[in-house]
Amino acid sequence: MSTVWEQAQAMKEEMVARRRDLHTHPETGWTEFRTAAMVIKELRSLGYAVTFGADVIDEKSMMGVPSAAELEKYMERAIAEGADAELVKAMAGGKTGVVAVLKTGKPGKTVAFRFDMDCNDVDEDDSADHRPAKEGFASQHLHAMHACGHDGHVTIGLAAAKLIAEHKDELAGTIKLIFQPAEEGVRGAYAMVNAGVVDNVDYLFGGHIGFKATADNELVTMTDGFLATTKLDAVFKGVSAHAGAAPEQGKNALLAAAQAAISLSTISRHSQGSSRINVGVLNAGTGRNVVPDIASLKLETRGATTEINNFMVSEARRMLQACADMYDVTLEVSMAGGAPACLADAELGHEVAELAKAKCHYDGISEYVDMGGSEDCGYFMERVQQNGGRALYMMYGTHIAAGHHNRHFDFNEECLWKAAATLTELAIHYTNK
Repeated sequence: MSTVWEQAQAMKEEMVARRRDLHTHPETGWTEFRTAAMVIKELRSLGYAVTFGADVIDEKSMMGVPSAAELEKYMERAIAEGADAELVKAMAGGKTGVVAVLKTGKPGKTVAFRFDMDCNDVDEDDSADHRPAKEGFASQHLHAMHACGHDGHVTIGLAAAKLIAEHKDELAGTIKLIFQPAEEGVRGAYAMVNAGVVDNVDYLFGGHIGFKATADNELVTMTDGFLATTKLDAVFKGVSAHAGAAPEQGKNALLAAAQAAISLSTISRHSQGSSRINVGVLNAGTGRNVVPDIASLKLETRGATTEINNFMVSEARRMLQACADMYDVTLEVSMAGGAPACLADAELGHEVAELAKAKCHYDGISEYVDMGGSEDCGYFMERVQQNGGRALYMMYGTHIAAGHHNRHFDFNEECLWKAAATLTELAIHYTNK
């Protein structure tokens, strides 16, 4: 009888084909209509009970959602590219999350796996030395590219779903597969957590291709050091006026925003751990001879703990308001995304490493790497831990052609089947704990 590792390896060709199809048709956050429809149909065919749309997304908790007109356009595109029209319609409003449940009928733990689905706002490299372009599976969509490996994550999730279903007799308890929209900008997990999708979970596993595991055939079983983060959009509104004839009648929103962009960087850093702030975008004005009445900033804060990040957010809001007051303009601040700090379970990381050594065939297995960034899987992990469960975030080793979020990004597809095999072994082991 073949092992899970061997069964996963036999699926390599179909996994590569699926990954390349997803890579060709990338969808940004809250617009993953084609991807989610594919996921729903595949999971249903495997015998999972599937919920999606408003059943797994709390609308009030959605952040950074495109306009209704944009969403309609992306729904039409998904249908034109083969998505089931009824499924797409059921995800109207950008509610593209999917949750699949497999109950074994035997007492046991509830084990959940989370996979993100969205792409980046990146125009893919079209040069001959970029493998997706050379081999014909580069993005067909402008300013949209799977430059972070989420096409691989969806592929891993569906392959693991197939393997887990085939090994149902070896499982106990319940399997839950979470396919999450809008990870980029850390926007999507919060809405799924607030819909209660992990409230009954005993073990939660997340993971990522590459990042800090850039050697082929390696596994990192615990990623730690997630920074809490908040993404803010700030809009300054003043009064326009002729810059030559009546400048005193204007209220300059551009100057308020420019002052804020500089002043935000003067916020004191926190003594209790790492803290960050960055203004990434400043847009303002309408013409060289007009006192600008509109300006906007896109900024983010980060902190080693949720408390430190909250300090940075509070100070950022105070500084933004002070700059608005200085130039007598109004200010609107909205939250465009966020994620908490989160601690992984070191003991669980060690257990998974030992299991992988026994069941898988990696050249190298590491038990720890520091993340140094933010990931909204932290919302899932935090909720599970608050409810007495255990959570872990792993990394699947692969050579990458360029850094994540880079237009030249690509990865070695050998990592896909290996990750699917690893997750299947975790499902078998932890449902029986």
